[in-house]
Order: sequence, then C-alpha cells, then structure tokens
Amino acid sequence: MIKPESAAVNSMFSRIAARYDVANRLLSFGLDIHWRNRLVRDLKLHKPLTVLDLATGSGDVAFTLAQKLPRDVTITGMDFCEPMLAEARTKKKGIPTAQNIEFVQGDGLNLPLVDASYDAVTISFGLRNMSDRALSLTEMRRVLKPMGHLFVLEFSQPYAWFKPFYFIYLRYILPIIAGVVTKDREAYVYLNKTIEAFPNRFALGKEIEAAGFSSVKSTPLLFGAVALHEATR
Repeated sequence: MIKPESAAVNSMFSRIAARYDVANRLLSFGLDIHWRNRLVRDLKLHKPLTVLDLATGSGDVAFTLAQKLPRDVTITGMDFCEPMLAEARTKKKGIPTAQNIEFVQGDGLNLPLVDASYDAVTISFGLRNMSDRALSLTEMRRVLKPMGHLFVLEFSQPYAWFKPFYFIYLRYILPIIAGVVTKDREAYVYLNKTIEAFPNRFALGKEIEAAGFSSVKSTPLLFGAVALHEATR
C-alpha cells in the first residue's frame, strides 16, 4: 500500500509545477477538461454561493467554476504547495472571469477555515495524495454548511476488460512521456503507483459515508478509471 507523505508530496508538486498543466493535457489526451466540466455541470445544479476548491493546484477547476457559475459566486482555491499556487495566481491575471477567485495556502488535513462556511467543496485528483484521507474528508465536512455538497473527482479502478491496457499505459508509457515533459520521471512513477493502490469507487464511497456524509453517489468515467463522487453533509 502506498501511503503519501505530506512533505514528499509537497516537494514533488513543487518540482513539476511549471510543467504541470502541459503534462495534464498530454497525459490525459485532453480528457481532464471534460472531467472538470462534468464536475462543474453537476455542481451548478445546486446553485452554490460559496465554493472551496481544495488541492486546487494550478487552479484549473477553480477557473472552470468561475467561467461556468454566476459572477457573484465566491470561489476559494486552496493548496498546500506554494509553487502550484504561484502558477494559479499567474494564470488568474490573464483570465477576466476569474476575479472572484482567491487563491490561498492551506493544509487539507487542517483547513484554516471556520466551520460551516461553504456551500460546496470540490477536490479533483487531490484526495489520493492526502496522507490521511479520513481526516481530510472530515475536514471537508466540517467546513461545509448543513446540506452543503461535496464533489470528489478522482482516479479509480477501471473495468476488468480495460484494466490491462490502462495499467500498461500507467506503468510503462505515462512515466516516459511525463519524464520528457516535466524532466521528473520519478514524480509520475510515484503518481501511477498511488493510482493503482487507490480504492475503487464503491470503496471510496464507503469512506465518504464513514466521514459523516449522506446521499453518496458515484459516476464512472473513462471505463471506471476515473470517478466523480457527490455527497451531502
């Protein structure tokens, strides 16, 4: 079992921050854009006024939220990796629709936020890197308002017929491409190991329920290799 360590994860993302967006587009064949749009489409149905995008990284989900939601919605993009936040702040300067986003540093295991302060919390491909998933989910629930909504977009375990092709890509092809793009092959070797060790969407749904959420549901994407989870506080 791969257990992420906070300091190592922070260091890894600091190293690849400058090339993170390029790598994401290339390694997902652009599907990351579709996945983000799906998350925001589902969140939009709940008409939130305040949204926390946790593990925001370079801000792609936060920017999509700002583009798709009404201008009066307040969005907080939070991450513990300052170089990733620097990338997000630089991108924000060139996006007119992003002025309602604030990017702040914060630890997902100890959120510097008051209880019941957000209508919605989103986290995309970040829960997998938390050193304590249960604690992180509990913190997300704490900062959500009663009847607030959680959206978790994360890698999962693919359907059986797709698994051999998918894991060949993860183990052998992805690290080579990522190494060329980011000059840090080892970072993506670590990431593919965490993806392989991560629970499937049903098991993760049970973890979300154990953190105190209700109405947990999940939608498989990319033949189950990715899943979008939604839950209510």
